[in-house]
Amino acid sequence: MVAQPDFSSQTTENQESESSDFKWTTVNLQEVFETNYRLEAGVYGTEGRQARQDLGWCKWDIVRLGDEFIEDTFYLGRFKRIYVEEKNGVPFILPSQMTEVSPKASKFISSTTDIDIESTRVERGQVLLTRSGTIGVVSYVSKTLENQSLSDDVIRIKATEYPGYIYTYLKSRVGRLLVETNNYGAVIKHIEPEHLNTIPIPNPPSVIKQEIHDLVEESFKLRDKSNELLDAAQVLLKEALELPPIEVLHEQAKQFDETVGVLNYSVPLSEIYGRLDGSYYIPIVDVIEQHIAGIAEEVVKVDDGRISQSIILPGRFKRVYVEEGNGIVFFGGKQLYELDPSNKKYLSLNQHGDRIKNELTLRENMTLITCSGTIAKVTITPKHWDGWTANQHIIRVVPANNEIAGYLYAWLSSDYAYPLITRYIYGAVVDEINDAQVSAVVIPLLQDKKTQREINGTVLEANRKRTEAYNLEQEALRVLDEKVIYTR
Repeated sequence: MVAQPDFSSQTTENQESESSDFKWTTVNLQEVFETNYRLEAGVYGTEGRQARQDLGWCKWDIVRLGDEFIEDTFYLGRFKRIYVEEKNGVPFILPSQMTEVSPKASKFISSTTDIDIESTRVERGQVLLTRSGTIGVVSYVSKTLENQSLSDDVIRIKATEYPGYIYTYLKSRVGRLLVETNNYGAVIKHIEPEHLNTIPIPNPPSVIKQEIHDLVEESFKLRDKSNELLDAAQVLLKEALELPPIEVLHEQAKQFDETVGVLNYSVPLSEIYGRLDGSYYIPIVDVIEQHIAGIAEEVVKVDDGRISQSIILPGRFKRVYVEEGNGIVFFGGKQLYELDPSNKKYLSLNQHGDRIKNELTLRENMTLITCSGTIAKVTITPKHWDGWTANQHIIRVVPANNEIAGYLYAWLSSDYAYPLITRYIYGAVVDEINDAQVSAVVIPLLQDKKTQREINGTVLEANRKRTEAYNLEQEALRVLDEKVIYTR
């Protein structure tokens, strides 16, 4: 790094650095003084500089986000969380969940927690932004997330108008870089509302801001509708199989001796299938299997030819990543519930061509199941993921056809299939399941074929709406780029 008193050559040098094996730039002395003489290269990152330079060329007036677009921006004060069981607590959405299409609380806080619970709830139309850990992750509050409780690690942004425009800008590449960096490019580990207030943002005519806002609103309405359809499919499934709430079935799965203070149960020697871990024989599995066997027309396994073509567990491999545009989209199990997986990487086609073709590629309506670490996160592959790839910690269940694909997902994603999958967990440190175990999970086929077709069709319709929602959001980002940021 070389300090220069003049920064007029920045444009040429930054462009040259893109074609080099490493990134470099020039820095003027005034910048060094204003950063308290810091000499780490990361303080003067090129990407943040380039984002500001792009805005400098924008046709529209550049204003501060807090001056024109924000009515209020805040986060809760820190509070000690008291976690309790689901039946005794308030659902609590973690920051890592807020970008999920249908976030379901995994934590529940006690009403005795030292905070006004109502103050933790988010309002429809707010823009949410993570402020610590992984900073700058943005979400939008629609019907699905409305009134949910979130932590103090999330900044709430109440817009004066056009919240969809703010959401799109903060989600865009330029907006994200401006959130993640300070004035000179240094990555900040935490962000505060005052940082957001000073972020530069283009102020185009109202008709453009309204267009972008409407696209975002419609995108989230489609996500809400998709969630409603999936919920409806679960109701149909439960009614068809006469399934009571899962809590009732757990109560029926009695322990062997309730006086000893630990979970215990007896298993006949004839039912020991080469496994000595107690979790494999949890009574709830027998209760569920016996119940569905008495109601369903037939109970088969996932590997039945009427259910699936194949169950694929990719092998482990050393990944070679490339720049966006030079490879195939690649993501992991943490992003499985997101509409547009965050932190996407790009796999080299040259290095992984055969593996991508035979193991990694996702296809529309595949059922995906996480099989390492967090077990049994289940989703169905939307059309816009078709041709993308995911890592080896996700098992792919290729449906026999589209007449069973939605029903297969409905069952495997239900509360009742969860213990049937997780019973197979093995591993001393990291939980694992494999493709052979998923193959052995049972699935009930309904006596009422009309209802089974209805469940299948409802799920597939929900899946289509997710792709429509994705396309609308991408259109909003396109309009922002073409009509706002890069309009000269």
